[in-house]
Amino acid sequence: MRPALRLLPLPFCIALSLTAQADDLPRPNYWALCPIEDAVPAFADAQAPVGSVEDREKQPTDIDGDAFEGVTGENSTFSGNVTLRRGDQFLGTDDLDYSEEDGTFVADGNVRYQDAGMRVVADKLQGDTVAEAYRMDNVRYQLTARRGNGGADHIRMEGAQGALLGSTYSTCPPSDRWWELKARQIDVDTDLGMGTARSATLRVGKVPVLYIPWFRFPIDERRISGLLYPRISQSSRNGFDYSQPIYLNLAPNYDMTLEPRWMSKRGLQLGTEFRFMTDATRGVLDVAYLPSDKLASRERELEQTQVPIAENRRKDDRGFLSFSGSADLNPTWQARANLTWMSDPRYLEDSSNNVDGISSISGISQLGVFGQGRSGPQGYWNAGVLADYQMLTDYTLPESILPYNRLPHTYFTWERPYGRWFTAGVNATATRFSHIDDVAKPGGSRVDLKPYISMPLEGPSWFLRPTLAWRHTAYGLDRELADSIADQRARSALGIGGEPIPDALQGQYQAAFGQLRDTAPSRSQPITSLDAGLFFDRNTRFRGQDYLHTLEPRIYYLHSPYRDQSALPLFDTSPLTFGWGQLFRDNRYSGADRQADANQVTLAVSTRLIRESDGREKLSASVGQIVYLDDSRVMVGNETQIERGRSAWVADSTYAINDRWTISAGYQWDPKFRREDLASVRTRYLIGDDGIVNFAYRRRSDLIEQADLSFLYPINPTWSLVGRYYYSLADNQLLEAVAGVQWDSCCLAARVVGRRYLRNRQGELNNAIMFEVELKGLGSAGPDTEGRLRRAILGYYRDDLYLVPPSELRNSDDDESITPGLSQ
Repeated sequence: MRPALRLLPLPFCIALSLTAQADDLPRPNYWALCPIEDAVPAFADAQAPVGSVEDREKQPTDIDGDAFEGVTGENSTFSGNVTLRRGDQFLGTDDLDYSEEDGTFVADGNVRYQDAGMRVVADKLQGDTVAEAYRMDNVRYQLTARRGNGGADHIRMEGAQGALLGSTYSTCPPSDRWWELKARQIDVDTDLGMGTARSATLRVGKVPVLYIPWFRFPIDERRISGLLYPRISQSSRNGFDYSQPIYLNLAPNYDMTLEPRWMSKRGLQLGTEFRFMTDATRGVLDVAYLPSDKLASRERELEQTQVPIAENRRKDDRGFLSFSGSADLNPTWQARANLTWMSDPRYLEDSSNNVDGISSISGISQLGVFGQGRSGPQGYWNAGVLADYQMLTDYTLPESILPYNRLPHTYFTWERPYGRWFTAGVNATATRFSHIDDVAKPGGSRVDLKPYISMPLEGPSWFLRPTLAWRHTAYGLDRELADSIADQRARSALGIGGEPIPDALQGQYQAAFGQLRDTAPSRSQPITSLDAGLFFDRNTRFRGQDYLHTLEPRIYYLHSPYRDQSALPLFDTSPLTFGWGQLFRDNRYSGADRQADANQVTLAVSTRLIRESDGREKLSASVGQIVYLDDSRVMVGNETQIERGRSAWVADSTYAINDRWTISAGYQWDPKFRREDLASVRTRYLIGDDGIVNFAYRRRSDLIEQADLSFLYPINPTWSLVGRYYYSLADNQLLEAVAGVQWDSCCLAARVVGRRYLRNRQGELNNAIMFEVELKGLGSAGPDTEGRLRRAILGYYRDDLYLVPPSELRNSDDDESITPGLSQ
């Protein structure tokens, strides 16, 4: 028998009203401490809840029972183990009376409902399928698509309107109710996508901690205007700090969040975030304005000595603007913008609570059009036209130290294989350089072309890649820059430093100056390289396990003749930090203003020990060195000339002592000067299922020496200690110290974290104590301590073991970073 009886919309009412308060998808092992306990046990007579809502709408309802009485088209009575099935839905009851004539039904006794998202039990169910009116009494439910359970005295629904009376919700098991949300009544309107709760009380244990007489909330993906959760904190810089976000749903494809913020020691700030999205465009605008900042007036006298550059001091009215957006012009081209503005160079430091805010010297804004596509079956091309602008974020430095602005910059790269043996390509850029301080740094234009052809040959155990390239770089210099370069070259030729030119040398100087002055210098230089390597492997046993042992020697030859480049400016070029990657580069400089002359050979070898059972690396080690066959004559600034001989040895290694303990090291030793250029050690130890200890030490010549210890140490399944100690040994300066304790349970967590961190460039430290209580599946109260610990302790989440969480661009003074395209 297959009557057209729709199964319950009432459980839909439960799902809408109670899971709307649940938070986002949790991290792995979020519910690991929860016992295997069902608030509503699985129904033995129900089918597996598989299928989708779309599938069930196309299927009829199957009804079965021990006994049936009635006449088709009139009243029907099913009794004894009555079941109704449709797709993933199941309804079971002791007795079911159904009138096919008027569409009413009554299910009485042991009512059970199940679908792909929940299980529900009730004493009684009655409904009218014609009027779409339903009621369930004495309801208990358990969500299965996500964690959550609760009940209601009764539920009713009429069309799009529904109500739950005496409803409860919690993610805790019924036998260990750490918290519960209870509402006298929750009204649901599916047409409006809104729910309204009345007399809602949140209890932690048996103690009511929050009472809300009335509030509205969305029950679907539609957004509504209203107040968001406030943020409250206390700090020595801001004093009492209260932010109240106000969300405005302006249209389906754009919205705005106003965020008035009161800081007792600084004043009232207004923040605004505007978001938009269409089929082809998307973007976020973030603005903050703080008039008459009390911090500026409070520290004005101190700034007179700390900040000698008047233009870099705090403004009375502080502000920040950031825009990030993109527009799809067609399938190949996209326009993108990342714009940042700050009222003064100290804004970033005053609005950031981590080292990123005081380690950058500039922020960059960029606007451009970018494209990419295919060139033949295996070729590709990338191109772009953009402009960028630098803004000073280090108030201790003058604007003249900023990089050049590129107004504009165009680039084009193309590569394509030809036949079986050859690959051809080109890298091209054209840039106009200008500087915010055009008196100290006059600009110019540059075109850089680098066509190349290579013959990549390879086999299962070897590769050979000869490459021939030609680099041509041409300039059009502003008059002031051409004069400056000619002056430097003339002085160098005559052996005159920065002192005034003697009268006896004036004639020679003028002649040399006129001869060396060039407003359109250029450089053309061939570059030849040969990269070759072998792969050897063997099977071996180590400590009773089978491994694949590899040996991978590599040789890289580079030749490029010397070209005098003293007439060329330095717009965006500097020596690269020496390391493993530089062993196999065809230029030791960044940018196109210098192309190093070279006649050198890199000799390197790597080895790995790979466990055959699961492919994990037990050991990886690499060592390499450059042999300079001739002196390299091209230099930049105070760079030490590279003479014939050998470079520093570069070594990197990683060893897994066991599956929990890994140690890595890097080392650079210069045999010529018999000195250590770099030494670093990193180790990680995993404790249990969640704990971790990290230690890192790094020293580079006389520039930096830092140590970093962080840990998450579980005392038992519920209690754990967290901490970090990040210290600069070279400066005898603490960068950040974190210490805390956290408690966890199935559905409730709490964290207390103390933090001491570097506040500004004067080395002043700030202290903070953060306390957060998290009601799992509902939300949290207090600052985001979990986010702070995730950034401080690599591996705080096990899925972050090999990742460094990105800094965020946030217009706030909470525990987030404000890093708008920073340069260091």
